Amino acid sequence: MGPKAKKSGRKKRKITKAERLKQLQEEEERRQREEEEARVKYEKEEMERLEIQRIEKEKWHQLEAKDLERRNEELEELYLLEGCFPEAEKLKRDTRLLSQWKHYIQCDGSPDPSISPEINTFISLWKEETNETLEEVIAKSKLVLNLIDKLKLILLETPPYDLEDKNIIQYQGSILELQELLHLKFNIATEILLRQASTLADLDSGNMEKVIQDENVTLYVWANLKKNPRYKSVRFSETQIGFEIPRILATSDIALRLLHTHYDHVTPLCPVPTSLQEHTATVTHFVKDEVKNEEAAISKELQEEGKQRENESSSVQEEETKFEEQGDSEVQMSFVQEEPEATKFELEMKLLSETVLSDNEVDLCQFTTLGGVYHLDILELPPQCKPMKGWMIVEILKEGLQKYIYPPETTEDVETENAFPPIEVTLEVQENVIFFEDPVVARWDAEGKHWQTDGISNVSYKSEERLITFSLETFGPVTLIQDSHINMPFQSWELRPLDVNKVLLTVTTVFTEIQIQIKENLCMLASIKLNNKKHSSILEGKWMTPISFICALKEAGLNIFPSGHSHFYVVINYKDPLVEMKAYRQLALLSSAFAFGWSKWNTVCNSKKVIVKLKEHLTEEPTQKPNWTNLMFSGDRAQRLKINENSEAFSEALQEETEFHSTLYHMVKDFASKKAMEKIRSSNCQFIDSVCYMLLSTRLLSYS
Repeated sequence: MGPKAKKSGRKKRKITKAERLKQLQEEEERRQREEEEARVKYEKEEMERLEIQRIEKEKWHQLEAKDLERRNEELEELYLLEGCFPEAEKLKRDTRLLSQWKHYIQCDGSPDPSISPEINTFISLWKEETNETLEEVIAKSKLVLNLIDKLKLILLETPPYDLEDKNIIQYQGSILELQELLHLKFNIATEILLRQASTLADLDSGNMEKVIQDENVTLYVWANLKKNPRYKSVRFSETQIGFEIPRILATSDIALRLLHTHYDHVTPLCPVPTSLQEHTATVTHFVKDEVKNEEAAISKELQEEGKQRENESSSVQEEETKFEEQGDSEVQMSFVQEEPEATKFELEMKLLSETVLSDNEVDLCQFTTLGGVYHLDILELPPQCKPMKGWMIVEILKEGLQKYIYPPETTEDVETENAFPPIEVTLEVQENVIFFEDPVVARWDAEGKHWQTDGISNVSYKSEERLITFSLETFGPVTLIQDSHINMPFQSWELRPLDVNKVLLTVTTVFTEIQIQIKENLCMLASIKLNNKKHSSILEGKWMTPISFICALKEAGLNIFPSGHSHFYVVINYKDPLVEMKAYRQLALLSSAFAFGWSKWNTVCNSKKVIVKLKEHLTEEPTQKPNWTNLMFSGDRAQRLKINENSEAFSEALQEETEFHSTLYHMVKDFASKKAMEKIRSSNCQFIDSVCYMLLSTRLLSYS
């Protein structure tokens, strides 16, 4: 091994105490210098931020002052524009009077259902008519159903101040009397038919079968003449509609009747409570007090005279008058929430306590009957007519048509426990009704006067054939129900101008997209899409008044109209009712020249504000790449927002170079074209009123 290598390099010199102190001093000076620079920088940035904030605050105060200065002027102009609402109400009242006059001079023999002596005479004379056949009763039912619809429409369309309590009682009494008499006539005509069952017997089966189809009624009658114990499957006219009957019925003197009325005369009428008018009056006074307080604050700040306050009060008073004039009681009930929170809570708790349901009872605030009522009856076969020396002799029972009790009240003579099994029933679902989910079967409880779901089993639904099969323990009226709020809340909506005084309202839900055209005082279903596929409906292309149109859509299963109870069953985006109502009125005023739509930011802002997206739209065709602007409205202030639908975070920041205004009308006036403003000012008053009514009925700002 060679010699070890010597260690190279010098030993590291130790830092002296003086050098160490010098380093620490330099580091301390550098740290202090950096801190000073950071402090100066922070102070500079803070001063700049405060200056920007001061400028923005000053600008904000200037905009607020400017808004306050012209508020009364803008509200006066809005008051003049909203003169279309009382004008439209006057036209509707004139139309009601004109229709009464037209009926009077028509002299077609039909009664005016609103005149008590006329409708009472009609009912009395019809009661005296005897021996009417089913065909004659069905023909007469068209007039009766028309009279009932007229009375219901009067109750819905007439404003509360034009409808006295005695009139409500009279109209509802006439409706109930006509409904009961019509069903009685069907029973009497069925008895007349069954007396002749032996003469109408089928040659092959030996039993009688009768089928009558009409636009309002479908009737199936089967009489068991042969009493063949092996004949247990009853099917009508080579269809799948019918019954599977047990042996005991197959060997009995019975008849089976399936009377499918495409209308519902079983469910109790919705009451029109006088308290509704009291609630509405309370709301009105509450709102007026709020407005007076606001006016006092404005007047104090601007030191203006009382004349301007009166003008603003008149404007708001017109809004409250219009609110009271909305005909649909459901819409009015929904706005009772304007009362103070404590009062509102008490009302809701009272409502909940009054709607305590028994087991299996159908909550008619949550569910709706659809497709009419199926009256299922097992009837005792009456004595048959017998030919004798050229005469037909028949025994007429004094008690009339009797129901066969199944299962019997006493079963002592029957040995087998399962001698009275449930009867299998197969029904056809009305083709003009849309069920978004499998329908639920409910039966009528005559004692409790309500629908309930017990006593029904083995339910199966074939959507393609529109056939529903189930087993029923006892016969009686049966109906199909669907959740009234299945299409709520809405996913989105859009209101777009089409032509002069004509708009298209599109409401998109989880299951469907509904397009509604509105022109003047009429509405029409433009199209329906189910699962992104077009669906045909008999309502398409039919123009109706708004209230009639809403009723027709509900009856077809297309309910997009919240009731006063809907917020108990739907998670909603609650908005202050006064703000919401003002927004609908002003959106209606602008609807002839501007398109409006759902904004995702409406769910983020508080309940005192609403946000919609807006764009000017003067052509009939939809814009390929619309340039939407977001507007925020709080009832007394409108502003354009800096954010758009693609922004990441919500902000109430004002869009640059824009100002506050007291109304949406004056807000859009800042950037609207001359042609657009001309279209707005020349809009038909009935058109604006109809658009406002549909917006109030759908409550898009709270239920989207």
